[in-house]
Amino acid sequence: MQFRVFYLINRSGECVSSTSAVAMTPKTICEQMLDRLQSEDDYLGILDAEDTTLQVLPEPDQERYYVEVPIDAAKASFGRYVTRAELEELVLSLPPTFDERSIPGLTYRPW
Repeated sequence: MQFRVFYLINRSGECVSSTSAVAMTPKTICEQMLDRLQSEDDYLGILDAEDTTLQVLPEPDQERYYVEVPIDAAKASFGRYVTRAELEELVLSLPPTFDERSIPGLTYRPW
């Protein structure tokens, strides 16, 4: 199974927009992307087969990541904080399509 990813790695200036997202397997995402998220300005977006986005936002000072599924129509997102190990487990177990109900533990957060 493959997803498409977009990202910004602030330190190196690497940027791939959502319209130019790159295909990666969950294993490749874990091996090539997760350790590169080191700044609060970095982000990773994972697009499923229906173009739903799972965003990964690092919080290095707290040694955690915020993962969220934004819902534009609701002007909100569903998310939770995870450790590096939990993030890898989450990425490796992502369903082919995801939403706020398919990922355990997400809570509502209005914008």
